[in-house]
Amino acid sequence: MAYAFKVETGVNVMEITENLRVFLDTGEDWERKNTSVPGVSIIRLPATRSRPASLAIEVNPVDENGRPMKKKGIMVMSMTELLAFRQVFGNEKLGQLLTAVEEVLPEKKGAKKSSGDILEI
Repeated sequence: MAYAFKVETGVNVMEITENLRVFLDTGEDWERKNTSVPGVSIIRLPATRSRPASLAIEVNPVDENGRPMKKKGIMVMSMTELLAFRQVFGNEKLGQLLTAVEEVLPEKKGAKKSSGDILEI
């Protein structure tokens, strides 16, 4: 099933919401849908004993060839989490620490290519 998610000027948020509901109701456990935003995908999380099936956003930046930079990205499930990650990533000291780490460790190889199923955002 094709899911079209567009988050841009003139977007129909109700259409995005409905497409997400359909994905939540009909998607497979752990199914991933890429979006039109490079490095952002939607994952359907399976139900557990304490909560129903849900959706999460995975953020995993892509390299110049469009391949994910990491095997697994960062899962974000709420605006509170997103704001907390933004605050941490915006901290100048994080960049300084990573610069020092890169000087100590050898360069890493790239990740494998993902599937071509894309969600428009």
